Amino acid sequence: MSLKRERNAGDGGATVPARRRGARLEDALLDAAWDVLLEHGYHGFTYEAVASRAGTSRPVLYRRWPHHHDLLLATLARYWRPIEVPDTGSLREDAIGFLRNADADRAGMITLMSVQLVDYFQDTGTSLGELRDTLLPPGHPTAFEIIVARAVERGELPAAPRPPRVLNLPLDLLRHDLFMTMRPVPEEAIAEIVDEVWLPLLGVPRAG
Repeated sequence: MSLKRERNAGDGGATVPARRRGARLEDALLDAAWDVLLEHGYHGFTYEAVASRAGTSRPVLYRRWPHHHDLLLATLARYWRPIEVPDTGSLREDAIGFLRNADADRAGMITLMSVQLVDYFQDTGTSLGELRDTLLPPGHPTAFEIIVARAVERGELPAAPRPPRVLNLPLDLLRHDLFMTMRPVPEEAIAEIVDEVWLPLLGVPRAG
């Protein structure tokens, strides 16, 4: 990652690193950390490597993230952005639209976590699910809980208790396909997850 540089009028045009502070500095540190994680994996994700990539010193990192796992979680949280939940007015289209968004947004992240973070999960005795829960805002409804609640409000579905495993099944199946293939999920597979599996479980008749 290249650092922004500025001209020093008193040195005959030589460049010096631009001084970074506050949020700008933190963004640069986390960008450098992300690059290191992608290139070298968990065991190469060291304070030394990140500081070198960011053009700074280890104490600068330690002051913000005293522990190695703090730096890792902060790095992942920067790139684990919420996936947009469509609001099309249709249960089916909302579900398919969200899976498309998740497929586009999470394919690279799933590959990273399944390959580069294997040693992290072994070292900490945790799982991808636990890491995901750590990165998500606490108490926030899942995307498919939102989608189903909207469908109930529109009268597309009756108001009835539904197990979380049923509600969230489409995303679980999408993740399964991403893990198994390490590729984006085809459009026809996304439609199949919704039309052939999820909507029948919710009691929605198949179209046609």
